[in-house]
Amino acid sequence: MSLNIKGIAASSGIAIAKAFRLENPELIIEKKTVEDTAAEVVRLDEALAVSKNELAAIKDLAFAELGADKAAIFEAHLLVLNDPELVNPVKDKIKGEQVNAEYAMNEVATMFVNLFENMDSEYMKERAADIRDVTKRVLAHLLGVSFSNPSTITEEVVIIAEDLTPSDTAQLNRKYAKGFTTDIGGRTSHSAIMARSMEIPAVVGTKVVMEQIKNGDIVIVDGLDGDVIVNPSADVLRAYEEKKAKFEEQKAEWAKLKNEPTVTSDGTHVELVANIGTPKDVKGVIDNGGEGVGLYRTEFLYMGRDNLPTEEEQFEAYKTVLESMGGKPVVVRTLDIGGDKELPYLHLPKEMNPFLGYRAIRLCLEEQEIFRTQLRALLRASVYGNLKIMFPMIATLDEFRQAKAILIDEKDKLISGGISVSDSIEVGMMVEIPSSAVLADQFAKEVDFFSIGTNDLIQYTMAADRMNERVSYLYQPYNPAILRLVKMVIDAAHKEGKWAGMCGEMAGDALAIPLLIGLGLDEFSMSATSILPARTQIRKLSKTEMQELANKALNMSTAEEVVELVKSI
Repeated sequence: MSLNIKGIAASSGIAIAKAFRLENPELIIEKKTVEDTAAEVVRLDEALAVSKNELAAIKDLAFAELGADKAAIFEAHLLVLNDPELVNPVKDKIKGEQVNAEYAMNEVATMFVNLFENMDSEYMKERAADIRDVTKRVLAHLLGVSFSNPSTITEEVVIIAEDLTPSDTAQLNRKYAKGFTTDIGGRTSHSAIMARSMEIPAVVGTKVVMEQIKNGDIVIVDGLDGDVIVNPSADVLRAYEEKKAKFEEQKAEWAKLKNEPTVTSDGTHVELVANIGTPKDVKGVIDNGGEGVGLYRTEFLYMGRDNLPTEEEQFEAYKTVLESMGGKPVVVRTLDIGGDKELPYLHLPKEMNPFLGYRAIRLCLEEQEIFRTQLRALLRASVYGNLKIMFPMIATLDEFRQAKAILIDEKDKLISGGISVSDSIEVGMMVEIPSSAVLADQFAKEVDFFSIGTNDLIQYTMAADRMNERVSYLYQPYNPAILRLVKMVIDAAHKEGKWAGMCGEMAGDALAIPLLIGLGLDEFSMSATSILPARTQIRKLSKTEMQELANKALNMSTAEEVVELVKSI
């Protein structure tokens, strides 16, 4: 009997294979009274040690297969296991209540999971998932129960799971794991992000796949439309084989444009560049025909470790990226820590609203030694390629001037010390705060370029936390208010002979691209896998016609009207 289950399309592509249920055993926790609490603490320490060794091995595997930013997830898991705020209450419970280690661990972990899950922040909900993943591993060792191991799969399958933990996903062998589908999760969950970077089709948030699918069922995962079809009829199977072949053909067509410029049908050239987090990501940029790097998120150098990276470590990373890009532009964003990106070793004070708090350029202007170390590393690396530097989270002209003055000061010191520095580094800024968009005409006199960070610009303009599901309806890239701010920034740049780019999710959005072409955006920075589809789309658009479209959109009242307008073309 064929069955169609609806979920969220999380990673493009179509997978057809037998179902493999990834079932972790039920962990039955019983409360027991123990006399020898010291022995129970030793049991806990042993289970923690084994779990840490396993996670370290998974982290190394993730680093080799997926790069440093994905491996950082397991660094975070190791930090959870090393966190005295989790471990000490478990030991206190064992000793104080004379209970068994698994009961104490489960009670403390459940308390933390409930605490984080009841917060509005999507980021904190992800931390709840981390604690659940990590403590499950420890509990399994305490109970002597073995986990299912995705790395042992030796035939082509579609993975069926309640949720794929980051450790499950990192262990998937791409040769055999053709796709996956889960009961829970969304487009921004760890498993979805990792699926996209591994290019494995995925449908998440179905609510019922574990209930409805048995081992060995034939399953189609349609990561394009968010459908999961179980035991399809011969006709449905044939239709999906065709759809899969068409998607592969589409990818092959996109690949033909790998070395082509990005030009509209009436001859306007724009730059399609990529967002990266680590030097390893450069391969994806080149493989997908990127014309440069529009956003190098340097904070990944600082994350997943317990101390600041040295100037030499940073220099090597920046040099590698610049050399690998072979003279193509590389826009490096200086350290953007704070908000949802914490560095535990900096011991920054907890804030009521970290997104509006002490972060990014605000932190760098205060903690100048951290900032100067990064700028020196960048300046020294500048001779190895085409470097552009941009400062994040600029709200006032004074902040930009201060940051640029520090950069010039470090440049002068290096040159007077006999160290060569490129004399053609462009210095720009992120526009992600409404005040800088509104004052773009003044900023444009002093910057070399703008890069519009729409992820934050939208949430700040609409006063809506983009991680909060209750107000997610206000995260509206197509709202005329947002489009008007984008136009202000682009027009201000062009008036002063400068260029304007965009590095938020909106830049790679097929619905937004026609509007952005019409508004005159010069550079679109997106995930590497979005570049070729975007190039294909742009080559079919006339800039003149898109200007008319954008002008109409700017004068509309709602985001819904704008979406209908774009869809009508």
